[in-house]
Amino acid sequence: MTRPHSGTAVATVDDPAPGCSALRDCLHCSVRHLAVCSALSPDEVQALERVTVSQALPLGATLARAGEPRQHVYTLTGGALRLVRTLADGRRQISGFVLPGDYLGLTGSDHHRHDIEAIADSRVCRVALPQMKDLRARYPHLERKLLQRACQALDDAADAALALARLQPAEKLADFLLRLAAREARLGDPGLRVTLPMGRSDIADHLGLTMETVSRTFTKLRQQGLIALPHLNTVEILDEAGLRDLCGA
Repeated sequence: MTRPHSGTAVATVDDPAPGCSALRDCLHCSVRHLAVCSALSPDEVQALERVTVSQALPLGATLARAGEPRQHVYTLTGGALRLVRTLADGRRQISGFVLPGDYLGLTGSDHHRHDIEAIADSRVCRVALPQMKDLRARYPHLERKLLQRACQALDDAADAALALARLQPAEKLADFLLRLAAREARLGDPGLRVTLPMGRSDIADHLGLTMETVSRTFTKLRQQGLIALPHLNTVEILDEAGLRDLCGA
């Protein structure tokens, strides 16, 4: 079960100054190959840059609150965010984590469905909804890229639902680490050393466990020789096949 969330309120940070005004910035972005803007040619990127604002989010800041009208779409270019829903009794469920290259805007809702909170110093590229709609109409390949991303999000949601339905904490945690390792690999890292921008309590509220269970399960996986824990927020995968066998991947 998830626990009541007793964290302090955080402020929304909005930086109105365009931060991606130079073409070289977008073309040399370290996560461009992961972002939806990778569908655009260098010339087409100029049209995107004219309507893009780079917004900084310090640790603890809130990008949006659940129930607020949606006015923008976002691409995370650095840091990490969490998607949070708070139940009526105060319990918190983290629906997912947003990592560099991820796109926020694949929904048919007119309102935000989650609180979107920075769990590290972060930065997003922000585009107003009408301007993104215009870009999608002008560049069909961008629309196809967004459809591809939406299909991948559905697949990821199905995999996450299966992981949450598992009864054993070790299975849930092994699956979670493998999914993060796959992200590291897409960023160009071999994926055997996983950085955890989220804390143990965030992992617990994402997997439907207690923080104590998450900590014990990390220790169990380490004792079994499947992982090493050189730092609190770093996991080295020592036996990828063993993790896959554990979670049935």
